[in-house]
Amino acid sequence: MIQCSQADVHKPMFTSSGSAMRILGIETSCDETAAAVVERAADGSGRILSNIVLSQLAEHAPYGGVVPEIAARAHVGALDSLVQQAFDEASLAVGDLDGVAATAGPGLIGGLLVGLMTGKAIAAAAAKPFVAVNHLEAHALTARLTDSVSFPYLLLLVTGGHTQIVAVRGLGDYTRLGTTVDDAVGEAFDKVAKMFGLGWPGGPEVERRAMHGDAARFAFPRPMRGRAGCDFSFSGLKTAVRLEAERLAPLGEQDVADFCAAFQAAVTDCLADRVTAAIDLFDPRSGDRPVLVVAGGVAANQAVRTRLEAVAAQRGFDVIAPPLDLCGDNAAMVAWAGCERLAHGLADTLDAPARARWPLAEVTRAEGQAA
Repeated sequence: MIQCSQADVHKPMFTSSGSAMRILGIETSCDETAAAVVERAADGSGRILSNIVLSQLAEHAPYGGVVPEIAARAHVGALDSLVQQAFDEASLAVGDLDGVAATAGPGLIGGLLVGLMTGKAIAAAAAKPFVAVNHLEAHALTARLTDSVSFPYLLLLVTGGHTQIVAVRGLGDYTRLGTTVDDAVGEAFDKVAKMFGLGWPGGPEVERRAMHGDAARFAFPRPMRGRAGCDFSFSGLKTAVRLEAERLAPLGEQDVADFCAAFQAAVTDCLADRVTAAIDLFDPRSGDRPVLVVAGGVAANQAVRTRLEAVAAQRGFDVIAPPLDLCGDNAAMVAWAGCERLAHGLADTLDAPARARWPLAEVTRAEGQAA
């Protein structure tokens, strides 16, 4: 069994001057079961050797959302075979690994336990270091895997459960500039889709319908726009959509398309306004052109991406968003977070707990790190 005392946590196991490391990542925080192997080269660059994601859409769609017990059972039934697929695609065996990383939170506790215990078991059996990964940090660091982004940068994290703007200054060095005071933006997309019977998850379908709609037909509110700070609110917008839809019912196909277009336009305006406020607060502390990273499932929305690129360009920022297959939950981002942490000696003990709630501010910081 691996023995990693707290005193050992900050002793580097790997350094950027050493050889490449290969990490198995496991992700089971919600309704995707995923396993991946990622390689971190000696120069700090990353390469995905395998990335297997199994969606549970069919299991949860009849309920209009994720059912935690169903998700946990599905993870149990699928994870072992997905891990083997990840090894096969990477042409590696357990003994070739330098460590194992698994999402420990935040997320659905039942699902987290499945992935966490599997990761710990593999690490213990193979006598490899283990990393309990914060799911939000994994999203935050993905751009360093895909685009070798250097610290510091500004992060907009937009998922089904989280909407945050974060100043990312180093590994574990995160300052939240703004967050939602009610619904997350992905949650708002899903709830609006449910109003119109568009199925679940709703974000992609709302985006598809919006392409054929008239965004100017409805004058929906833009909550928090123009206010001090960088916080978000989407509950009032969602309510405005519902009330107008009830007033006009029954609705035709074009009505639904117009509602989707108007809602998406309002969301995009809100995100752009709050990001502009955050950019004005952010001090990049670097001579390089500053970067806005957009991560999470909603980062796959092309209207959102396009608007944020325009806003950032006006302020002299570049926008980097991961490829679409890395915007949603996946294990490559978990493996990469494990690489980053092990490179700074940040291993965890095998009693690391699953955490339904785990704010970024509570993530362990790496000392003496380099970009």
